[in-house]
Amino acid sequence: MGLNVIALGGNAILDTDPTDNGQKQVVAEAAKYIADFVTTGEKVVVCHGNGPQVGNLLLQQQAGESEKNPQLKLDSCGAMTQGSIGYWIQNALANEFLKRGQQQTVTSMVTQVLVDKADPALSNPTKPVGPFYSKEEADVLSQDGSVYIEDSGRGYRKVVPSPMPKAIVEKEAVQALIAADVLTVCAGGGGIPVYQEGNQLVGIEAVNDKDFSAKVLAEDVQADRLIILTGVDNIYIHFNTPAQKALTEISVSEAEQYVSEGHFAAGSMLPKIEAAIDFVKSGENRTAVITSIENLAKMNEKVGTIIHK
Repeated sequence: MGLNVIALGGNAILDTDPTDNGQKQVVAEAAKYIADFVTTGEKVVVCHGNGPQVGNLLLQQQAGESEKNPQLKLDSCGAMTQGSIGYWIQNALANEFLKRGQQQTVTSMVTQVLVDKADPALSNPTKPVGPFYSKEEADVLSQDGSVYIEDSGRGYRKVVPSPMPKAIVEKEAVQALIAADVLTVCAGGGGIPVYQEGNQLVGIEAVNDKDFSAKVLAEDVQADRLIILTGVDNIYIHFNTPAQKALTEISVSEAEQYVSEGHFAAGSMLPKIEAAIDFVKSGENRTAVITSIENLAKMNEKVGTIIHK
């Protein structure tokens, strides 16, 4: 048994029902699987995405903007969704443990993630946020200067800058919570991107990729395993072709070869496998697993796609 960082996607939380209760229900289901995993004796830190939620919040901010009620910037909106989703997960897990009669403290914390002010990604928006649109709708919406791209065959979404995370600003606090056996939800939405200027941390109009932030978090807390949850049980090569093959247990070199051969979509599976590769290479005896949440409590059965050195 060891320390695990679990990355839960924002698209998984906002599946079909964007309402407050709809998203809470999805999180409550996810909490059952996470609680099952903790019950096996594993220590857990949870982080999550917020792409759909922060995009929807930006739309709400825009719709309600006035001189007395100006819309907030993207870093503030990221913090707001980090807080709301963190609360949903914290509340759902606490309720799940209470139902089971288990003593387990759960908390969530607003987390900043250090990025490079000179990161070229800041001038090249690639991170999808918000709802899906048709091509026609996206063409109209892009007239305000926003950029919309096709996302994994599901429609068009607004994209914003996504710099590479470097370090968790509050890592000592997270480490202290882990040492106190507190199940911690942090780095939500990839964390709030900030850069350091002198002795100040400055928020940036951007959204970090939650998989890369989860990798940085896992390194900072010296986790044994990074678990990236997605909508499928395994990663596939030759996806949606007659030669489709599920990957079960692969080495870093095999994973890197598949990446170089272009098997993984840039806005979908690619950041997950790149984050997994980087984490495994960053220390000894580290593994990464990419799988569905339904497989979470079956980790000892070697489910999903496991990447090792």
